[in-house]
Amino acid sequence: MTSPIVKRSIVICGHKTSVSLEDAFWVALKEIAIADKITLSNLASDIDGRRERGNLSSAIRLFVLDYFRPPAKVASPDRAGDGVGSGRAHHAQESF
Repeated sequence: MTSPIVKRSIVICGHKTSVSLEDAFWVALKEIAIADKITLSNLASDIDGRRERGNLSSAIRLFVLDYFRPPAKVASPDRAGDGVGSGRAHHAQESF
């Protein structure tokens, strides 16, 4: 049985490195780069520069998850308890 993990080489901050991700994450990462009008390498460099711990593959998975995750519902002070409202920060502001 073959692994669903795909290892690809990318350039991050001028250095070639390899990243292992499931193909679905590679596809999603490319979609994000296209939507944000940046290269895949620049997006990966941005994610790498903001991660606080863990490896780059994990940071990319978390970034993609956060990017596509629907906004969380949070109660507003005037409507506490009803679960209405959105507290989602833009993906570029998240840290990994």
